[in-house]
Amino acid sequence: MDKEPLPVDSKVESSGDGVVETGDLQLLAAMGYKQELRRHYSTVQVFAIAFSIMGLLPSIASTLSFSVPAGPVGMVWADLASAMPTAGGLYFWTHYFSGGKWKNPLSFVVGCSNTIGLVGGVCSIDYGFATMLLSLISLSRDGNWTASRPAIFGTYVACIVTHGVIATFFGRIMPKIQTACIFTNVGLVVASVIALPVGRAMRHEPINPGSYVFGKVENLTEWPTGWTFMLAWLSPIWTIGAFDSCVHMSEEATHAARAVPLGIIWSTALCGILGWLSLAVIAAVIDTNLTNVLDSKFGQPMAQIYYDALGKKGALGFMAVVAIVQFFMGLSLVIAASRQSWAFSRDGGIPFSHFFRHVSKRVMYQPVRMIWGVVVAAIVLGLLALIDSAASNALFSLAVAGNDLAWLVPILARLVWGEERFQPGEFYTGWLSKPIAITAIVYLTFAIILSMFPTTGGNPSPQDMNYTVVINGALWGGAILYYFLYARKTFTGPKTTVGEDSSSPSETNLE
Repeated sequence: MDKEPLPVDSKVESSGDGVVETGDLQLLAAMGYKQELRRHYSTVQVFAIAFSIMGLLPSIASTLSFSVPAGPVGMVWADLASAMPTAGGLYFWTHYFSGGKWKNPLSFVVGCSNTIGLVGGVCSIDYGFATMLLSLISLSRDGNWTASRPAIFGTYVACIVTHGVIATFFGRIMPKIQTACIFTNVGLVVASVIALPVGRAMRHEPINPGSYVFGKVENLTEWPTGWTFMLAWLSPIWTIGAFDSCVHMSEEATHAARAVPLGIIWSTALCGILGWLSLAVIAAVIDTNLTNVLDSKFGQPMAQIYYDALGKKGALGFMAVVAIVQFFMGLSLVIAASRQSWAFSRDGGIPFSHFFRHVSKRVMYQPVRMIWGVVVAAIVLGLLALIDSAASNALFSLAVAGNDLAWLVPILARLVWGEERFQPGEFYTGWLSKPIAITAIVYLTFAIILSMFPTTGGNPSPQDMNYTVVINGALWGGAILYYFLYARKTFTGPKTTVGEDSSSPSETNLE
C-alpha cells in the first residue's frame, strides 16, 4: 500500500545509497513539481550515466568514418573540441529565461528537439551496436560474410526491445549497473591503449611515428582539406554529446544541485582526456592506407584496426567487449531519453501526454509507458537504416543537431532576456559564466551547421547526401506548425504538480 506523500522538511534514508536531501525536495517544489520518481542515484552514479552513454571506444568505433578521411590530424586533434565547455539547459530553463511571448513557443520547440534528439541518440547507439555485433560474425568468418540491411535492422530492434525490458524491470539495480560501466569503459580504454601497440610490435610491424600521428594530413573527400578536418569534429561532437543526461536524471539524484553539474563536468573532462589518448594510440597503429580501414571487409573500421594489430582472436575478444559496452550505452540513453520525454509529457508537451506522464507505482516508480514510447519511436526512426548508408548516418547527425539546438536556445535566452532572473546555484562559474555561455552558443551553432554537411564532398550523389537537414528541418518546422495549430492550446509551459492528490515515492515504501 502506498504511503503518504513525503513532507518537504523530512529526510528519508535510502538503502545504502545515502540520504534523500531535504534540499532536493524543496528545490523541486520551488520549481512547481512534486517528487514522483525515486531518488537513488548518487553523484558518482549521475556522472556514470553520462560517462556510460559517451562510451569512449565504442563511440569512437561507431564514428571513425567521420574522422579517418582527414587522416591522423583529424582523428587526434579534433577530439579536443569535445572538451569545450557548455552550460546545461533545456525546455524548462528556456521557458524560465525567455521573454514574454517567446516563452511557450521556444520552450515547446526545445522540448521537441531535445526529445527527438535523445531518441535519435538511442537509434545511432543501437545501430552502432548492431553493426559491431554482426562484425563479430564477419570476423569469425574471415570477412567472407557481410550483414544485410534487414539483418542489421532486426538486430537493432532486438537490442532496443531488450533495453526496454531491462529499463522497466531492473530499476533497483540500475545505479549499480551505471557504476560498473565506469570500470568497463575505463578498463577497455586502458586495455586497448596497451594491447594495440604491443600487438603491433609482436607482429614485427613498426608503430607509426609521432610525425605521422600528430602531423599527417590526408583528404579522402572532395572537400578542401581544411573543411575535411572540420568535418572530423563530428566524431567527438557525437561522442561527448550526452552530458545533458545528467540533467534528465536530476529528479532521481540525491543532492541534485551538486550531483548534476559535477556529473556534466566529470564526464566531459574524463571522456575528453581518455578519448584523445585512445585516438592517438589508434593513429599510431592504424594502416597508413586509410582506405583499407574505411572499406574494411568486416563492415566496421575498428574491427579492422584490432584485426591488423592483434589478429583474429584478439580482434574478436576486443570487439566483443566493445559491443557489450555499446549495449549498455544504449541502455543508459533509453533511461535518460525516457526521463526527458516523461518530464515533457508531464507539462503537456507531447501528444497523449496524459497517458505517457503516468508513473508506475508497481514497477519501482518508473515512467514505464514513456520507456516503451521511446522504444517504439526509436524502432520507427530506425527504419531509415533499411534505406542506405546515407540514411543510417542521418541517425548520428540527428542526435547532434536535435540536442545541440536544445542546449543552445536556453543559454541564448538567459543572455538575451534572463540575466536579471538568473540566480546562481550551489555550483557557479562566477565571472566566467557569461564568456562560457557565449563560447557555447558559437560552438553549438557551428556544430549544428557542421552536422548538416555531406561528408564526401560538395556535390553528393543521393547515396552520399546528408539527410540531417531534411529530417531536422521537418522536425523543427513540424514542431512550430504543431504548436501554432494545436499545442499552444495545451502547452503553457511548466505546470505545477505540487499539491496534487497522489503519493510520492519514498525509499521506505520501495524496499
